[in-house]
Amino acid sequence: MSRNNNGWEPRTRLGRMVQNDDVTSMEQALDTGLPLKEPEIVDQLLPGLDDDVLDINMVQRMTDSGRRVKFRCVCAVGNRDGFLGYAEARDDQVGSAIQKAIDVAKLNIIKVDRGSGSWEDRAGGTHSLTRKAEGKAGSVTVEIIPAPMGLGLAAAPTVRSILELAGIQDAWTKSDGNTRTTVNLAKATYNALQNASQSRTPRHAREVQREVNE
Repeated sequence: MSRNNNGWEPRTRLGRMVQNDDVTSMEQALDTGLPLKEPEIVDQLLPGLDDDVLDINMVQRMTDSGRRVKFRCVCAVGNRDGFLGYAEARDDQVGSAIQKAIDVAKLNIIKVDRGSGSWEDRAGGTHSLTRKAEGKAGSVTVEIIPAPMGLGLAAAPTVRSILELAGIQDAWTKSDGNTRTTVNLAKATYNALQNASQSRTPRHAREVQREVNE
């Protein structure tokens, strides 16, 4: 039986596959390699996704008709269980900028490569990362280091918010550069998790993780 689509009419191949129940999970959707161009796909596969507005700034620009003001919103979304998205968006109104950022963040969803901190740890786990991750944005560099269960998140508030949305409970973090710039700090954190996710995990580690999740 097809899921409730709330009047959504897919415009892409992946969207039609989701609507027809050929793809029933976010992991399957990402594994297809097809571009994620409709936020409704994420709404269907990850219902109840949380979002966090990390920063809102007024941006002014001079045009021929005078000074034009827009609002820039930095937002992250996640299900607190391994999926994370991030985006920046601008609009004339604050509410519209926030909604636009949330929708774009859904299109940037990644599966975070969580683990217990070591490929050799046969106990598995999803409370931390499998390896050290590093990301950059502008002058900011963020390093996320796997930590044992119970440590918590040793991180700045912006970094902590993103890690919590991704479902990471324990990690050490380091940051360099102009970390007061929220947009670069947030983007560097997202880039670090994305870089870790794109790294290849050894087969035996994936098998251990699968056994634990089962």
